[in-house]
Formats: sequence, C-alpha cells, structure tokens
Amino acid sequence: MTAEPDAKLIEEGRKLFAGEWQFVWASPSIETLPPMASMEVAFAGRSNVGKSSLINALTGRNALARTSHTPGRTQELIFFEGPENAGLRLVDMPGYGYASAPKAKVASWTKLIHQFLQGRATLARVYVLIDARHGIKDVDQDVLKTLDKSAVSYQVVLTKADQVKRTELEKHIEETTAALAKHPAAFPDVLVTSSRDGSGMPELRAAMVRLLGERS
Repeated sequence: MTAEPDAKLIEEGRKLFAGEWQFVWASPSIETLPPMASMEVAFAGRSNVGKSSLINALTGRNALARTSHTPGRTQELIFFEGPENAGLRLVDMPGYGYASAPKAKVASWTKLIHQFLQGRATLARVYVLIDARHGIKDVDQDVLKTLDKSAVSYQVVLTKADQVKRTELEKHIEETTAALAKHPAAFPDVLVTSSRDGSGMPELRAAMVRLLGERS
C-alpha cells in the first residue's frame, strides 16, 4: 500500500484538480502528437478497466473523458490540460487487450502505445490501471515489460476497489506488490481507487503534485 501523503500535498492536489481541465488534443498516430511542453502523466490499462472514469473522477467532471461500456472506444491518445501555468497534462491511452474492433486496428493502437512510451521526454509517469477484481493478467505483464525496457517510471493503480470484498482486495494488493518487485521501473507502492465512491483520488492527485515538484 502507498504511504500516506501529507496533508499539504493532499490540499495542493485538491486545488489543482478543482481548477479548469479541458480536452486539448487527440493523436491517432505518433506523427500527430502535440508539441512537448507540460509534464505529462499517462493512464494505461486493459480495455474497460476504467481509465476514462478515473480521469473524470480525478477532475470532478462527469464527461471530460468519454466513457463507454464497449471496450476499445478510446482509439487515440487523448490529451487533457489543467489550469493555466499548472504545467500538467493527462493522457488517456487506448486500452490494450480485448477490444471490439478489427485486429488490424487493435494492432495499430498497440503500436501507438509502445511508440509513445518509448519516445516522450515530457512523460513523467505512467499509471497502469489494474482491475482490483482480477489483479495483474498476462496482457498487463507485456505492458509492464515494455515500460521496464523504456525506463519509464510507472505505478499501478487498482480500480473498482468498491466492487471487491476487503479480504479479497488485500490479497490482490499483496499479489500485485509482490509482482511489481520483479519490475525495475515500477514504483513499489500500489494505489487503490474507486471512481464510483472517490476513494484513493486524493492520494492519486497528491502523487501527481509530488511529481510536479520533483520535475520543477
């Protein structure tokens, strides 16, 4: 589990994400990425793991990121920018794994994800979202290995924690933490969240504020 952030970081995170957030860019290919400027944090995860719901919960907006019950709806890298001078962008990445789309299309999204991870100097951290009901799957391991090779710092965020019994959740946290010990680029602590009840959001916001401080 993640060590508790201090009250100052929690409050700074609350203020940052209470500000104006907006969609700024969509990139269907590596050639169409926006110019590198602000620090970026990206959200990766299997299709339907809840990336868009998490972004909406983080920013307190119901429809900033498009959500769908159909896996694979996000087909581009979607960029959101925070308040002026905040220096932070959020990147919603196409879901990997199962998607209700042609295999060639899924392959192109997967290639886009890998290219982005390997060549973006402004990318400070990737939050890899894992469904708390299921834990890390083989398809997640492939992405973790890519992140290790790219030397991109990443942290696992368990989603949908409100849908798991406490004992089962603790088991998945332990298993996830043990698995991450084998990955050199992984942040050792696991964040546990629920977009539905808002749990874990203050800690995730605080983690980004800490990153901003480290990069400034």
